[in-house]
Amino acid sequence: MPIQDQRKAGAGRYLRLRRDIPDWLFTSAGVIFPALLILVWWAVTELGLVRPLFLPGPGDVLAEGVRQAREGILWADASVSIYRILAGWLTATVLAVPIGILMGNFRLIEGALEPLISTIRYMPVVALIPLSILWAGIGDGQKILILFLGTFFQQVLMVMDNVKTIDMNLIKAGQTLGFSNREILVRIILPAAAPGIWDTLRITIGWTWTYLVVAELVAANEGLGRRIMDAQRYLATETILFGTLFIGFLGFLTDYFFKRTGRVLFAWNRQRG
Repeated sequence: MPIQDQRKAGAGRYLRLRRDIPDWLFTSAGVIFPALLILVWWAVTELGLVRPLFLPGPGDVLAEGVRQAREGILWADASVSIYRILAGWLTATVLAVPIGILMGNFRLIEGALEPLISTIRYMPVVALIPLSILWAGIGDGQKILILFLGTFFQQVLMVMDNVKTIDMNLIKAGQTLGFSNREILVRIILPAAAPGIWDTLRITIGWTWTYLVVAELVAANEGLGRRIMDAQRYLATETILFGTLFIGFLGFLTDYFFKRTGRVLFAWNRQRG
């Protein structure tokens, strides 16, 4: 094979469907592409193609982050927002996982709950803010309730689907061995569904982060979302961009934690690695 064809084949093998690539290439791609976007962002602002009011440069956004960190604003806002995120997501998870497991295993429960949950999950969370204030006041409870509502209903249905995708032959094998329903659930269904449920938890906590600004929209004195909303009033675009990017960064760390932990907990499940 000619050298040129060999080079094409060498480069092309990384673009084949479901083709695995070396770890160094995977990591490099995740660093180089964002770096290129930041370079384009810097070039656009330095050349004056966009007014700073609409798109401040990376340096201005970074300087705003440094200022907030030095003054302690960033850490105070982040701690409050992380608390609200964890409280809302954990409350949703504690309720959604067992309900989703029951719906995935018992058709009667699925038939009773699925239509209602499927309907509610399409309701815009923003529209429920007035009701959440009536129900929970204007304190942290109201913010946590909004985060709960934005996560719970989606999470229930995803956990249900995780359970329903388990091979029925595994359940029939347990029945053949004389296992009770409880034994089938504990020894067959839960271990088989656990990797999928863990992925569901990883995805849904990402959704919880996206509802943070909505949750802190009303009567919040601090928080990352509140800082963004205050900056909007004064057209402080660098504050808006920094806050948005910082929330994304915290979400990335959360996602990385779930991925790494999942690989340890479910090392036997190589196809999800």
